[in-house]
Amino acid sequence: MALEPEMPVGDQAPNPELADFTRRLWVAGVLSIPLLFVSMVSEMLGLHLVSPALSPWIQLALTAPIVLWAGAPFFERGWVSILTWQLNMFTLVSIGVGAAFLYSLTATLVPSLFPPSLRMQDGRVPVYYEAAGVVVTLVLLGQVLELKARAATGQAVRALLDLAPKTARQIRADGREDDVPLAAVQVGDRLRVRPGEAIPVDAVVIEGRSSVDESMLTGEPVPVLKTAGMLVTGGTSNATGGLVIEARAVGADTMLARIVAMVAQAQRSRAPIQALADRISGWFVPLVVVLALATFILWALVGPEPRFGHALLNAIAVLIVACPCALGLATPMSIMVGTGRGARAGILIKQAEALQALDGVDTLVIDKTGTLTEGKPRLIATEIAGGFSEETLLALAAALESQSEHPLARAVVDAAAAAHLPIEHADRFESQTGLGVSGTVSARAVVIGSPAQMQRIGLDPAPLAEKANAYRRDGAGVMFVAIDGQLAGILAVADPVRAEAAQALAALKASGLRIVMLTGDNRVTAEAVARQVGGIDSIHAELKPEDKARIIGDLQKAGARVAMAGDGINDAPALAAADVGIAMGTGTDVAIESAGITLTHGDLSAIVRAHALARATMRNIRQNLFFSFVFNGIGIPIAAGVLYPLTGLLLSPMLAGATMALSSVTVVLNALRLNRVAL
Repeated sequence: MALEPEMPVGDQAPNPELADFTRRLWVAGVLSIPLLFVSMVSEMLGLHLVSPALSPWIQLALTAPIVLWAGAPFFERGWVSILTWQLNMFTLVSIGVGAAFLYSLTATLVPSLFPPSLRMQDGRVPVYYEAAGVVVTLVLLGQVLELKARAATGQAVRALLDLAPKTARQIRADGREDDVPLAAVQVGDRLRVRPGEAIPVDAVVIEGRSSVDESMLTGEPVPVLKTAGMLVTGGTSNATGGLVIEARAVGADTMLARIVAMVAQAQRSRAPIQALADRISGWFVPLVVVLALATFILWALVGPEPRFGHALLNAIAVLIVACPCALGLATPMSIMVGTGRGARAGILIKQAEALQALDGVDTLVIDKTGTLTEGKPRLIATEIAGGFSEETLLALAAALESQSEHPLARAVVDAAAAAHLPIEHADRFESQTGLGVSGTVSARAVVIGSPAQMQRIGLDPAPLAEKANAYRRDGAGVMFVAIDGQLAGILAVADPVRAEAAQALAALKASGLRIVMLTGDNRVTAEAVARQVGGIDSIHAELKPEDKARIIGDLQKAGARVAMAGDGINDAPALAAADVGIAMGTGTDVAIESAGITLTHGDLSAIVRAHALARATMRNIRQNLFFSFVFNGIGIPIAAGVLYPLTGLLLSPMLAGATMALSSVTVVLNALRLNRVAL
């Protein structure tokens, strides 16, 4: 078959194979109409426009261009399939068409070679040019329809490529602005994005404020507000505001280019279920040849007159109707359409195997931080004591925590900044491992940490212990604060549960999945999160990265088929160990590389969509395989003539060719239905 580029291109050039086959189809179609009229229709209508002696020569003149030129690719591929013993549909088509044409050619050129038993009542040797010519035309029609449908399966990837603009407006060092080709943009270049334009590359906003439509990346239609310091993705669409951005990733390194590469790779990959079709095809074609020979022998021995004619036509019909083209298309067509549909919904499939694995899972293992929760701790409450004000407590705590790299410290600093509180410089900063931090802010001694930290400096945390325990039961982390040797209050910091988590988990449970939570956090926090989201069947807390992979291995040993969803570096071993790993697209590159499926939107509802897509795609593949087997299972016996003794019905090679083409078109059209799957 004609080779296709590994990477699709945005400017889709005409498919040369489609153009070639379309020309051949037109020629074959134009010649087949008079061929059918001369060979069959005129006799059926009682019209004798051509003398019996001249008719075979006219049929030869009409059929030769069809078989020898229009059908030449079939004979070339059929011959290669025999030489390499990779038997396929072209093997059967070339044998069937070749047998009909060569027999008829011999009967026309040297009729004296045929004994009286093979002649008609008037002494003429029958010819079957219409069988050869019309079958070639119908097979060409099926190939053209298939090629057009295959082109449609790549529309999703080409649509993604077309999202990137061809030029970018570059801001020079001297302030001048010029439109430059996208390929000329370098990392670090400053670019202007005007209202309504597509963002050209992955970048960071350095000036301006605007809403950006990221639906191509996330599948969500609601625009996202972008301001200075925020990241934007190439191919997303700017709305009403103007932005100045600084390029961070260009060319093949952009998220859009990586998405296209991943989808193209997935569309060319093979799902394990395809091995079934491959194994069947391996013995199916030789079996069909044997069945065709058996059909020929049986009709030649016991069939009605003319026995040889019936034997030849029925054997050819068996060869043609049994062409396994639909069987070969069943899996790859669904994979191509399904992965393209997923790309439009923010579901990136690395390999087709991942889709099949996700369809078969019965257990979903979910990391807590960044998956069930947002992964961005926030200050949720401040409790004061000793007469201090909330502003004083937060300002002094933020000044000290600004020196710390702990995630909870970042939440305190962000809360102070949001409240427009001054964040002073902290002196004599010290970290007490496992306890907290201490230092001096504006000549005031500040100590932050656990109850043990308070006890270390001689303070009793008991007055605030009950409130601290209440926040902990709700999943928050609590920090005690002391100022100038007095207990000043507590800060409660929590990683908020994702808004869609409860609804998404309910949908996953409804689809029959068991939900297991894994986290390195403490059990109290893990249980609090589980209570908020609901639907968690099992909790494993205080885990190291290797513990997560071990637990997945234990589940698999117990017979579970496991999908793992996570976003961090610490999730990479577990993502790789699972039957299928699902990386939340907001996570790290290591997690994304370790997973078979990446969700660009990075929320739990995307897991629901991915599971639905996997089920729909695999259901579509099974439907295609069923259609393929039904067409062959019904068509072969009818072509062999099993209905003839009861009904007198025979399947002519022309109808066999039409049935074979119909089976291919049915499979392709069924696969294209995946474009309309609701996700």
